[in-house]
Amino acid sequence: MIVVTGGAGMIGSNIVAALNAEGRDDIIVVDDLTDGRKIFNLADLAVADYLDKDEFLPAFEAGRLGEIEVVFHQGACSATTEWDGRFMMDVNYAYSKRLLAGCLSARVPFLYASSASVYGGGSEFREEPEFERPLNVYAWSKKLFDDYVRRNVFGTGHSQVAGLRYFNVYGPREQHKGTMASVAFHLFNQVGRGENPKLFGAYGGFGPGEQSRDFVHVGDVADVNLWLWKCGVSGIFNCGTGRAQPFRTVAETVIDALGTGEIEYVDFPDHLKGSYQSFTQADMSRLRGAGYNGRFRDVETGVRDYVEWLKARQPS
Repeated sequence: MIVVTGGAGMIGSNIVAALNAEGRDDIIVVDDLTDGRKIFNLADLAVADYLDKDEFLPAFEAGRLGEIEVVFHQGACSATTEWDGRFMMDVNYAYSKRLLAGCLSARVPFLYASSASVYGGGSEFREEPEFERPLNVYAWSKKLFDDYVRRNVFGTGHSQVAGLRYFNVYGPREQHKGTMASVAFHLFNQVGRGENPKLFGAYGGFGPGEQSRDFVHVGDVADVNLWLWKCGVSGIFNCGTGRAQPFRTVAETVIDALGTGEIEYVDFPDHLKGSYQSFTQADMSRLRGAGYNGRFRDVETGVRDYVEWLKARQPS
């Protein structure tokens, strides 16, 4: 059996889809379906079982789930605007430590979601502690777990443990994320409502729409996860494209794909000042050095692919 926690979420469900494409459906999805709309991410996929996140952990620790081949731990509270630190640390840190301990005990490969948010206000994006400067409690919860893994796992001869620091992931199966969905998703919907696509104006030394991120398509992210597992590679790795592109390019691609719209700039919101990354660009040296040679879609290609996917699922 393969376990995917957060399996009804964006990255988790795309990992399930990638496994299905390889003929695997012996998959246990673990999630919290308080928001039942997430089931639409799984409705066209094949899985063997579903467990609530609070039921899964004790069952796994007690060995009641049978032989587990690998755990893809994608479950987390990923809201960068959530400031309930106790909740964030319980969901993102304490739960992850328990699951990691269970995997190490059973010698089950453990691949988990970290985040590029750990770099915060830094200007270098390499997987080293000196470049990590979290700007919010979400980012700190991710950094703390990375540090825990570094301290307690690497170099000790344990089974495979790999963390992926996701940069700005966009693509299919994110409609449930609300305000935390990608800018490509929001711009597509704005144009679909007959509005102009909206971007932030000047901020952080960047001109209107020129804040730049390393945007990575979720299909490429799923491919990296499966490659790491199959190769048995351990470590903490950036997962981006290695190329920063401006938000303006995302908007222009959406406009071009839909054939309508004109970029409208809005004032940068006060509540994001001081906790916003205006620039990210993954240093991909470590992942490439580990042997990964897969290609990553640029914004022009990936966003167009995504727009076509969204168009195909609009009500007729």
